Amino acid sequence: MVTEQGIIINSTPSQVWIKTHRSTSCKNCEAKDTCNEKNNFKEIIVQVENTLNASTGDSVILGFKTGPLLKLTFMLYIFPIIFLIVGAGIGQAIAPFLQIDQSLTSLLLGFVCFTLSFIIIKKMNNKLAVKKEYKPFLVKISN
Repeated sequence: MVTEQGIIINSTPSQVWIKTHRSTSCKNCEAKDTCNEKNNFKEIIVQVENTLNASTGDSVILGFKTGPLLKLTFMLYIFPIIFLIVGAGIGQAIAPFLQIDQSLTSLLLGFVCFTLSFIIIKKMNNKLAVKKEYKPFLVKISN
């Protein structure tokens, strides 16, 4: 489980907004600029379910399960490359039957499949965003 400390800046009985600082692992992440909706501030505000009856001003530990994190990492980095390779392979295989240049067909079909992978990722993102296992959660209220 990945954890991060933060302070609750706003709370309701069902939701809390937590201000946390980017950790040192964020500095090395390729997706660091997309995490905070185009902001490059060192502080990140995260909205999570208030499962611990926390209130404004509480210092909390925020958690995210590593299993879903690994799945998301695979989807963002490996999935498009697999689609690119498969598309290029299919392009090379069908080019002789269509009597066109293998390199050009591989390039075009690889690019089409690579683009298709991002469309699939976008659709999956919308479905995964509502699943509880892909959301951060409160671990505990710290002192």
